[in-house]
Amino acid sequence: MPFSMRVLKRNGNTESVSFDKVLQRIRKAAHGLKVNADGLAQQVLSQIYDGVKTTELDELTSQLAANLYTSNLDWGTLAARIAISNHHKKTVANFASVMLGLGAGIIHPKILALCADSEKAAQIEAAIDYKRDYEIDYFGFKTLERSYLLKDSDLVIRERAQHLWMRVALALWSDDLPKAFRTYDMMSTKKFTHATPTLYSSGTPRQQLSSCFLVAMDSDSITGIFKTLGDCANISKYAGGIGLHCHNIRARGSGIRGTNGVSDGIMPMLRVFNNTARYVNQGGRRSGSFAVYLEPWHADIEDFLKLKLNTGVEEERARDLFYALWISDLFMERVEQAGEWSLFCPDECPGLADVWGDAFRSLYMKYESEGKARKRVSAQKLWFLILDAQMETGTPYLCYKDAANGKSNQQNLGTIKSSNLCSEIIQYSSPDETAVCNLASLSLPAFVKDGCSFDFDELRRVTAVAIENLNRVIDINYYPTVETERSNMRHRPVGLGVQGLADVFAMLKMDWESPAAAELNQLIFEHMYYAAVETSAQLAEVQGSYSTFAGSPASQGRLQPDLWKVMPLTEKACKLDWASLREKASKGLRNSLLIAPMPTASTSQILGNNECFEPFTSNLYTRRTLAGEFIIINKYLMAELVERGIWSEDMKQEIVARNGSVQGISEIPSDIQARYKTAWEMKQRILIDMAAGRGAFIDQSQSLNLFVADPNYAKLTSMHFYGWKAGLKTGCYYLRTKAPVMAQKFTVDPRLLAAVAKGTTSSSNDQRKQDDEDNESESSDDDEDPAEKEKEKKRQERKELLDRLAAEYEKEAEKAKAAAYSGEGCLMCSG
Repeated sequence: MPFSMRVLKRNGNTESVSFDKVLQRIRKAAHGLKVNADGLAQQVLSQIYDGVKTTELDELTSQLAANLYTSNLDWGTLAARIAISNHHKKTVANFASVMLGLGAGIIHPKILALCADSEKAAQIEAAIDYKRDYEIDYFGFKTLERSYLLKDSDLVIRERAQHLWMRVALALWSDDLPKAFRTYDMMSTKKFTHATPTLYSSGTPRQQLSSCFLVAMDSDSITGIFKTLGDCANISKYAGGIGLHCHNIRARGSGIRGTNGVSDGIMPMLRVFNNTARYVNQGGRRSGSFAVYLEPWHADIEDFLKLKLNTGVEEERARDLFYALWISDLFMERVEQAGEWSLFCPDECPGLADVWGDAFRSLYMKYESEGKARKRVSAQKLWFLILDAQMETGTPYLCYKDAANGKSNQQNLGTIKSSNLCSEIIQYSSPDETAVCNLASLSLPAFVKDGCSFDFDELRRVTAVAIENLNRVIDINYYPTVETERSNMRHRPVGLGVQGLADVFAMLKMDWESPAAAELNQLIFEHMYYAAVETSAQLAEVQGSYSTFAGSPASQGRLQPDLWKVMPLTEKACKLDWASLREKASKGLRNSLLIAPMPTASTSQILGNNECFEPFTSNLYTRRTLAGEFIIINKYLMAELVERGIWSEDMKQEIVARNGSVQGISEIPSDIQARYKTAWEMKQRILIDMAAGRGAFIDQSQSLNLFVADPNYAKLTSMHFYGWKAGLKTGCYYLRTKAPVMAQKFTVDPRLLAAVAKGTTSSSNDQRKQDDEDNESESSDDDEDPAEKEKEKKRQERKELLDRLAAEYEKEAEKAKAAAYSGEGCLMCSG
């Protein structure tokens, strides 16, 4: 390194680069960690240039440390410490100064007024603990830095993480500092978090804090369609995700009475919505996102299922939208019975979208008997088109109309016609009311005590605070349309979810497939729902019930488990007084809906948890986000392997070669292999059983992804029918599949990859040695055309599908249904 190499300090002065100073900086940050500070300092100095800034030195050091994370978890801790320390050196440790510095164009007047009051500003500052920034991991901090921390007009970040949590807390409780500090404390200790739109916009001049909007098509007319389009654009402008139902739009070929013309149906219309989603992004941070819902009786359903396909005429595709089906029990029964299915135009056969259950069944069959169907198709053939679309694109989502309506506390409002962008919100919407939901999620790992038990008392306490906060969001929120404000003020729904369920199972060393895990999963949601209802009832005593409470199931003393006909485990064990809760709820609730486990894609990154209630999808992988590219490792698995003396570079390479799987690695004990199965390696029945177990305590729905590496008609049909018969409202959010050809892993020895393919690997170098001839002998013995084989395979599957379905699953589903209705146990827990 040339002696003339100089570094530019933060104060503007320059000095010669000093190895000792770089090393001293690293050693100070590495206190208590087992890392090679000297080696890292040498790496840093080998990559710097003359005139490098000290802030750039810190960024480089943290990046290099993060790259070593998979060899020792302490490197990740060091990376976070240096990155956060660097950020602290660039920002001011005073909330009021930061807010006043950002000023009126960025900060809400109420926050500025608090900060201008020296006494209150002092109280606020005294409540902040900046050391808690260092509890955030490197990946989480980079996510905050990229999207969440406020910037000034020159796009320079001015906030710290603690400022963000306090800004959110004060936005909610500017007139009640004790409640603000309570919220800050729980958020800054990672017990729960509000959703991304709330984190983005709290304390800013226009506080659009809601995540989800459910839009009804205004009317089947040019005026109505473009009014709805404008509403969607305005909602997307303020960072809202949209679920739109278009069951009432006339089908292709229908007459247009005003012009004597003929309708082109929903396809050209959806291309306009597609382009709007592309053009209007979410507050300048994320692309606009619309999910479109359609019932499968609509005459345009076959074209609808092709809109996202990768092939076909571009003018007949709208690939930037997401698609979902709102499915009746009658359709599923017709598929199961290999019956025919009739397709109708809503203009010629009105009312089908407006009814559910027996009323839908009667009206549908009436139109059939009157010969009003546009077309009759095999129900199974249409079902296979749905599965084809899922296998190629992961969508459509499958939501069950009758379960969604029959188990909703909003069923007194009218027929619910769709879910939202992520299929966890189930609310009534109409041309006069656009449903809205405000979200937050509990960080479940925060409730694990000493690595051996789960603190349900604290879970209920934090749930109560989160529900009160979400109720408050309704009152301070900015509403992008008149219809959104009308709906939210009338019904006051909220949605509390979770993140880190997989983390909890790992911390408690529970196998996902064990009865203990199934029980804990259900108990978590029992306690959450109980505390949420209790809190909403208490709020109603002071503030009054929501205006449409009368006539709801809750007003009759019927709560979510009653609608599922399930007895809570905590009621059987006399742990919670459900009878008293039913009585309280019957007298009034402040909120019509309360629980809605959502995907938590971004906020789980901030808190360092696995997403929502999902299993780990891999134990070692590279994740690319807007904040950069990160190597992600299952920290719990790595800690266990280190503790048992198994972790090594060779072991890491083998897990990489196996696409993040630990199955079949002889050095890893069987109990660890069982506990660290990925979502791809579990029977999907386990995930569906878990969803059904907690479903009886979720009054909205849940974003349930399903994982099938090599899908086919038989697997998907069996899986979806199992979920339908389990009573799920959302049968499938995304169907996750794997590409048939994996990308080359350039950091892995090709001989190891070949060995994995043959199933002959071990972590031992001796056992990895392969002859070159072995590596070249992977050709297929079958010369038959693969495309013809696949076609024949599909034909055979179609022929045998329903027999297999009945043989494999009918008995289990009926047994579970009987158990649920007898009150002897929770739905689907016996599996």
